[in-house]
Amino acid sequence: MESLIYFIPILGLAALMFSYLKSRWIDKQDVGTAKMAEIAQNIRDGAIAFLKTEYKVLFVFVLAVATLLGISNFGRQDSSSLISVSFIVGAFCSGLAGYLGMIAATKANVRTTNAARTGLSPALKIAFSGGTIMGMNVVGLAILGISSLFIIYSNLWDAFRVINVLSGFSLGASSIALFARVGGGIYTKAADVGADLAGKVYEGIPEDDPRNPATIADNVGDNVGDVAGMGADLFESYIGAIIGTMVLGAVFTSVFEAPNSLAAVTLPLILAGVGIILSIVGTFFVNVKEGGNPQKALNMGEFGTTGLMVVAAYFIINNWLPANWSYGGFEYTSMGVFWATIIGLSAGTMIGLITEYYTGTDYAPVRGIANQSVTGSATNIIAGLGVGMMSTGFPVLILAASIVGAHHFASLYGIAIAALGMLSTTGIQLAVDAYGPISDNAGGIAEMANLPKEVRERTDKLDAVGNTTAAIGKGFAIGSAALTALALFSAYMTQAQITTIDIAKPIIMAGLFIGAMLPFIFSALAMGAVGRAAKEMIIEVGRQFREIEGLREGTAKAEYSKCVEISTKAAIREMILPGLMAIAVPVAVGFTSKEMLAGVLAGVTSSGVLMAIFQSNSGGAWDNAKKLIEGGLVIEGFKYGKGSEAHKAAVVGDTVGDPFKDTSGPSINILIKLMAVVALVIAPLIK
Repeated sequence: MESLIYFIPILGLAALMFSYLKSRWIDKQDVGTAKMAEIAQNIRDGAIAFLKTEYKVLFVFVLAVATLLGISNFGRQDSSSLISVSFIVGAFCSGLAGYLGMIAATKANVRTTNAARTGLSPALKIAFSGGTIMGMNVVGLAILGISSLFIIYSNLWDAFRVINVLSGFSLGASSIALFARVGGGIYTKAADVGADLAGKVYEGIPEDDPRNPATIADNVGDNVGDVAGMGADLFESYIGAIIGTMVLGAVFTSVFEAPNSLAAVTLPLILAGVGIILSIVGTFFVNVKEGGNPQKALNMGEFGTTGLMVVAAYFIINNWLPANWSYGGFEYTSMGVFWATIIGLSAGTMIGLITEYYTGTDYAPVRGIANQSVTGSATNIIAGLGVGMMSTGFPVLILAASIVGAHHFASLYGIAIAALGMLSTTGIQLAVDAYGPISDNAGGIAEMANLPKEVRERTDKLDAVGNTTAAIGKGFAIGSAALTALALFSAYMTQAQITTIDIAKPIIMAGLFIGAMLPFIFSALAMGAVGRAAKEMIIEVGRQFREIEGLREGTAKAEYSKCVEISTKAAIREMILPGLMAIAVPVAVGFTSKEMLAGVLAGVTSSGVLMAIFQSNSGGAWDNAKKLIEGGLVIEGFKYGKGSEAHKAAVVGDTVGDPFKDTSGPSINILIKLMAVVALVIAPLIK
């Protein structure tokens, strides 16, 4: 059975081939009018220019870290300088996945707009196909990269050394993910906040109006932050769950009989590979009739894939692992591992549904924020903060129950396999998530190209669902981050030879407080960066309206490149410090005390998960409350819409929520995983 592992890279190639076929299909779709094509090309050029600039900086970082890894692991019996090769491959695959996904999104956006001229169904099909390309590139490159390295290394060393060297792949993916998420998040929200405030509040013009100089930067930001950034984020979660499970599975090599002694190590690769095929199948479930609900169509794809994964996991686990075995005083069973996997799958689905409740336009929390907007910005913001705080309750209880349940069935290995179960359908989950920014771009292009009102109404319907799918995706990413971080944390303790953490020890408690503090400092850096860049953006927009004669009347063209440049420079400049903090803190603490580092990881995980859920859901709820009012909201007999005082208050709340949901919030889940991965990588050096 071990020979089956050689087929896993083929499954990765299958995902890339499916992505290629989808890309070819999108290329064949009509882009619409010359004006639409011109706007789309400006967005595409801006997105590519930003990624090129960002990747130049990251290239230097990757080479520097790879050199340090190679030197520090040279000649070790439990590791190898090849860990630097793993790091480079992980970073390259992560960066490439984000780049390919962004290219697909910038092709699909204008074609979605053009399809919306004829109906909702064709527009959904193109937008979702663009998201599918992102999802398949992420899982395809992840599985192809990690399984290929595993096969190569397995011919050189024993399982423990293989996993140590392979952890560099996860570190590379995590590093790129953090910079991509933070940098992309700063870019997109600086542009979004600047465009919203300068346009709707100060200048009194509609969203995505072509007279607004920040509109192109805003639409570019959707791609570099919400597509490339989210792709790198889930790439890293996916890899982290696989590596964490493999590390914990390596301890069973001493009790499993040949030729299947590596069964627990290779199981995560098998499950992830099968998840790719089922995600491809799930994409065919997504279809909506004219006038139908796009959310239900997308849910059908996700839930259908999840159901198929449950059936597949049952047969895979029970045929891949022994029926029962003992290790460390715990009695393991293949069915116990299966139930842990189901717990992870179920937890991800439930967190998604809860997130939909707190951020969807059909439910009380968002409607409550919209109602509070009638009395001004202050009550809107208070309501949004309250919704975000309340939204942490059920997801955390679900995570807590999942941890206890998974541990009950399969100890620490069960927690790791639960994280993998949650992420096994990443292909379709990311397709649904990336659909959102494509729809958002489509609406922007429709507005800028002055298309008929019904076109914008269709794209707005897709976009409102996209806000919810994006929020669900972030909830999913945060939930998976919690379980993945715990799996990596357990793997670190195993590698560093730490048996227990006693919080009564001052050094452990000190580490706990330091770790709990980091998400707040990290968020402050990210929020401050967005605020400073947005201020520059607003000043620049005001300057252009004052100095460019005819701009306000629509007879002159705005200097879009100036705003793109502001966002680009701010993102590159401001992403460095948060990224370095995530890497430097665990290294500095770890070489001081490996027990203290364990406390830091516990603190950053618990605090970070709460902060991430709170910020992401607050932002999503504020955004959809604004959308609700823009669609025309009747409260106590009065109708409130665009331009009303309630709308202005909702815009302020939305702009406060923008960096919450798209910069600091989703970046925190990468922070907690990256710190855990760094700890795992340095564990052999400090044990």
